[in-house]
This record gives sequence, structure tokens and C-alpha cells, in this order.
Amino acid sequence: MSEKIEVGETSEFEDGVMREVLAQGHEIIVLRLGDVYYAADARCPHRKGRLSQGTLEGTVVTCPLHGSRFDLQDGRVVRWLGMTGIVLKATGLLKVSKSLKTYKVGIEGDKVLVEVRLSAD
Repeated sequence: MSEKIEVGETSEFEDGVMREVLAQGHEIIVLRLGDVYYAADARCPHRKGRLSQGTLEGTVVTCPLHGSRFDLQDGRVVRWLGMTGIVLKATGLLKVSKSLKTYKVGIEGDKVLVEVRLSAD
């Protein structure tokens, strides 16, 4: 089961800039590019580096700790721990790299809503 959680108003999100928000206990980064919004976990799945302190190129965020890169469109690993090419493919086969969890984003009026999965208690 999931729930849409308001994370702010559209005017609060600057175009091309990641913003970290707390949504009912979930640390999330939100990125606005034009009229499109992306949301993902705010922490790198490797060593929990704060991605909002990393660099951003388009929709690709780089972790400030070890250089892992993730595409905020779908969470896929672009580079794991600075690895590229055949090394990255080999680590993928070994299930070493971990995708970044992403969230659906919706706009209702001027509200930015992120859909988060509720944990079963």
C-alpha cells in the first residue's frame, strides 16, 4: 500500500537543484527539471552518503563519498564506486551494486506529492 505525501509547493523547488525533504520519516531528494519532478532516497545504498551533498548532471547524481552515480529517472546505477564499463557489468552480475530507490511524483495544484510505500506493521 502506498500514500501520496506532500513534500512542498512547486515554488519551493528551484529548476535544476536537488532538495532534500523529510516525508513521514523518509529522507528523500526531489529534483525539478522544467516541469518534471523526480524523487529518490536521499541516501546512497552503499554507505548512506547524503546525495543532496553530491553533484548533479542532468538527472544523474553522484554520491559524495565514493563516486557512485545514479539516474534519478529510474534509480539505475550509472557507475558503482567509481567503476565503469566491464567492471561495472561484472559487479552487476555478482549483485554487488544496488539501485537507488525512486518514487513517483505528482503535482496537484501547487502541491508536490511523492508516493511512498507504507510499511506493513
